[in-house]
Amino acid sequence: MDEAQRRLSDQIDHATQRLLGTARVITEPDLRAPSLLPGWTRAHVLGHLARGADAMRYLLVSVRTGRDRPGYASAEARQADIERSASLRPGELVADVADSAMALRTVARQLSDAGWQEPVRILDSAPFPAAELLTRRLVEVELHHCDLGAGYTPADWPPAFAAMELAEPMRSQRADRLNSTRTAEPLAPVRPPAPYRPNQRLPGSWLGTR
Repeated sequence: MDEAQRRLSDQIDHATQRLLGTARVITEPDLRAPSLLPGWTRAHVLGHLARGADAMRYLLVSVRTGRDRPGYASAEARQADIERSASLRPGELVADVADSAMALRTVARQLSDAGWQEPVRILDSAPFPAAELLTRRLVEVELHHCDLGAGYTPADWPPAFAAMELAEPMRSQRADRLNSTRTAEPLAPVRPPAPYRPNQRLPGSWLGTR
């Protein structure tokens, strides 16, 4: 990774941490409620993020090994995978999002500089350099975090993302969230955390220590 790619990867890390912070407090009834994306529940949005990370990881592994492996076998297979993910229980779904994100991060951090210039494609898209996957992942996490309708909005985007130069269709997709008037059912009140007990294991960062 060069310095610019490392900064993008760090932005993805921070965006993922914020996403997981939101996802962890979505309870079962709210998870099955409609998201801000027509036809999708909040569980579908999270399932899509998990499977999107897998698809990008498959592409980077393909670049690294020289063996062709598509991000998705087909559009139908992609939708079926999202449906399966959306059926998971809340804790399982959050773990799926976290694990798939970490797996993508691991492969991305190991890819050679030359590998980032290799062309890849997702379904019927035109080929694009593998390096563009980093931008696509950041956009995917930030926009779909808003799509959960769980309190995270464009006003919460970091300035670096809000001002980032994006190619189409990502630029229009970001503008759509900025101009959207869609709303979702509010989440149920979050229960206060259990009181601290000595020697209790506390939840750590998604990334742990670096």
